[in-house]
Amino acid sequence: MLKQLILFTAIFMSTVAVAQDKAAVDFGAREGVLDVSLSPDGTKIAYIIPDKGQGSRLYTVDIASGGKSVPALSASGDPERLSYCEWVSNARLICLISMVLREAGEPVSVSRLVAVNADGTELKLVSNRQGYNAERFSYFGGSLIDLLPGDDGAVLLGREYVPEGRTGSLISKSDEGFGVDRVDTKTLATKSVIRPTRLATEYISDGSGTVRIMGVMKTDAGYDSGVRRYVYRPAGGTGWQPLGEYDNTTDSGFNPYAVDPTDNAVYGFEKFEGRFALYKVKLDDSLTKTLIFNRPDVDVDNLITLGRKKRVIGVSFATEKRQAVYFDPTFKKLGSSLSKALPDAALIHFGGMSADEQKLIVWAGSDTNPGQYYYFDKATNNVSPLFATRPELEGYKLAPVKAVSIKAADGTLIPGYLTLPVGVEAKGLPAIVMPHGGPSSRDEWGFDWLAQYFVNQGFAVLQPNYRGSAGYGDGWYQENGFQSWKAAISDVNDSGRWLVSEGIAAPDKLAIVGWSYGGYAALQSAVLDPQLFKAIVAVAPVTDLGRLKEEYRGYMNLRVARDFIGSGPHITEGSPARNADKIKAPVLLFHGALDRNVGVYQSQFMADQLRDAGNIAELVLYKNLDHYLDDSAVRAELLQKSSTFLKGKMQIK
Repeated sequence: MLKQLILFTAIFMSTVAVAQDKAAVDFGAREGVLDVSLSPDGTKIAYIIPDKGQGSRLYTVDIASGGKSVPALSASGDPERLSYCEWVSNARLICLISMVLREAGEPVSVSRLVAVNADGTELKLVSNRQGYNAERFSYFGGSLIDLLPGDDGAVLLGREYVPEGRTGSLISKSDEGFGVDRVDTKTLATKSVIRPTRLATEYISDGSGTVRIMGVMKTDAGYDSGVRRYVYRPAGGTGWQPLGEYDNTTDSGFNPYAVDPTDNAVYGFEKFEGRFALYKVKLDDSLTKTLIFNRPDVDVDNLITLGRKKRVIGVSFATEKRQAVYFDPTFKKLGSSLSKALPDAALIHFGGMSADEQKLIVWAGSDTNPGQYYYFDKATNNVSPLFATRPELEGYKLAPVKAVSIKAADGTLIPGYLTLPVGVEAKGLPAIVMPHGGPSSRDEWGFDWLAQYFVNQGFAVLQPNYRGSAGYGDGWYQENGFQSWKAAISDVNDSGRWLVSEGIAAPDKLAIVGWSYGGYAALQSAVLDPQLFKAIVAVAPVTDLGRLKEEYRGYMNLRVARDFIGSGPHITEGSPARNADKIKAPVLLFHGALDRNVGVYQSQFMADQLRDAGNIAELVLYKNLDHYLDDSAVRAELLQKSSTFLKGKMQIK
């Protein structure tokens, strides 16, 4: 139970008053377009925009006739949210609805799939309906496996089956597990394609209606072992053959992603000399494996697929900037041309595509361009602007992001990104070190709403990819940012010292801000060096590694989580809440009460421990929000409170 905090700690259960700071409102606004999809004939667009709170609305528009946008579906955000919508025909869409609910006091994720006409009529649930006699409640609403090009309105869905039956009744259903059904989204007529399989977790089709690969969880004493056993179906066959195994805990083995039916092979990722590389494996008795693309410096981590058949056209990786390598010469040329032709378009992503591959949705952006969607017609070579990703920021002068190398105390060069206020000399500035979340993640070059807001407020922002970050191979990742916390946090702190040594930051105006693992790093940095940072902002932080392990008790992935977090002295030494007496800087905490990634008690416990140690701390709780605080008013408040807090504690005017 949260203790009443007196004297040193203020607790807020925020109802969110609209922030008065216009910049906080504008930078904190959710993206103006959350999802875009193109119809098979390329004449219609479906797009999702944010609504009040966590709400969202789906619109469709016939761009061929220049028609007006038509409302098709809405979600209040309390609790249902629209995650994505995809055209299943030229007149109908399938949409994923997600929500976070409370069960026995704990937040749980629930999803459902629905289908709706472009004009909002004939809304139908396409997820499995459960009977009253189901043995348990199904939280998972299914997944879209194949759009069945040419089969108007029908799709292949991955669906969860739960046994049904009751004592004294002859009527029962024994199907159990995850299977694949062909579902007509108009009539709901259903045909089983692959019978439900216990512990099945994944299916991959060839994009033309044939499921070729199945992934099955391997268990250990009833818990998820982290290993997936993959099997495949030969071309034209029905029986399953062994493909291989992938271990999520060690990132070892081949992890399949997409089937190429023309070559009868599957693309996927596997380690090569300690870094992820792209491979192709033949789906026949030979299982011939071919290295397609690798880098000696970073992981190759993203397969580029396009169209309703998810055709593989390339791969991407991030060095100082994300780069794409296209196998398809048409898109290689197109990507290069669009990057040059469109304004401020260093980054290009291809989105939806018509069935004939003549019309596309293209997203373009950069560090100073939050992003713009375009409609491209290959036949006419015409590019038309559709939506700005963040229209509220159109009047702002956004700051360029520079890749830098930060020299750590042991001489290691830490890659990172430095963003400086526009038009101000980079000397003696108030500055923020902003470690990324994860920890199995990394920062990349591009627009970052959080960093850009603080730069707008006059801060220099440094985002280090500390040791423990993903993307640079096994040697850099080490044992992950929890078990190798000393290396990770040392790099974070050395990043702050680098800002001072370079003359960029004033030593008495150096702060740290982080979200999730970044919040953990922000707090733990002050345990390792209490004098370095003068103020700390931590959003949804991990604060106690022992309690984090216990959070997974009762879940299938308990063993995986415990192995990831580990055991030993680092559980105590690496937990900021257990070392709160060492933290001297004032702390501001934010957390959503429905957070499933990091339990809200982590911030509550941290606030208690800081209070007991006599430190200054504020905790802001949001009752109906999860880990991402995906609410424009909330994010505006978070930004304004954080800026006011940092400036006040460091006496910045």
